[in-house]
Amino acid sequence: MPDTAVRMMRDEDITETLGMIHALAAHHGDVATVTEQELRRDALGNAPWFRVLVAEQATLVGYAVLCSLTQLQFGVRGMDMHHLFVVPASRGSGVGRALIAASLAQAKAEGCRYVTVGTHPQNAAAAQVYRAAGFEDLPPPGPRFRMKW
Repeated sequence: MPDTAVRMMRDEDITETLGMIHALAAHHGDVATVTEQELRRDALGNAPWFRVLVAEQATLVGYAVLCSLTQLQFGVRGMDMHHLFVVPASRGSGVGRALIAASLAQAKAEGCRYVTVGTHPQNAAAAQVYRAAGFEDLPPPGPRFRMKW
């Protein structure tokens, strides 16, 4: 099993990372429409909207995306692990655990006091991985609303 290095995504990683984003969307029955330009703007631009960590062996084998959260009334920062993906050939080899550990370290380095992550309700394997990493189950959120334009 090759060593896995986890680091922040760089501009030269955009194409490979975008391919993994499309693969994760397809896995969930979605069609990803994000472009290289949008990924570059939101992850590497002047005011990054989220952070992308990549797992690298000889090539990129996975990624995680962290989005900022807050509990303003308590002055508490948090992160949501919005995406976690490992290429099929590298699953079960520790890449996901390395991405989780690096995500937690990144959140702590940015002064966060918690990290959340969600998974499809029927994805028992992912739930087991997160529990094994120390995440605790949360109750379902209350009503939420959205307005699109």
